[in-house]
Amino acid sequence: QLLESGGGSVQAGGSLRLSCAVSGYSHSTYCMGWFRQGPEKEREGVAHICSDGTTTYAISVEGRFTISTDKAKNTLYLQMNSLKPEDTAMYHCAADRVSKSRYYSVPYYNYKGQGTQVTVSS
Repeated sequence: QLLESGGGSVQAGGSLRLSCAVSGYSHSTYCMGWFRQGPEKEREGVAHICSDGTTTYAISVEGRFTISTDKAKNTLYLQMNSLKPEDTAMYHCAADRVSKSRYYSVPYYNYKGQGTQVTVSS
């Protein structure tokens, strides 16, 4: 089970940190990530991280967002800085038992959370 939290409403230039609590998933080899879906938009992979530590980011968020994990807490994070109105979307975390991945594959992972809403106003 994946449970997101940390969404909210902020002004452009602000920051948010999303969290994803993971339970019932104990594979040692895995990749996890975040994807988002804005109003009337397709799902878009944002960032991914694998169990070997490799990460990739969508060009639109690179340098502003940082993905990380706390294995002791079984939690995935997404630190979002310098937020823009175009970042407004429902953000979902996802996971799968794969050893290699890229950010654009995250929407296709087998395990997904319900999402947390992020709204950025100008």
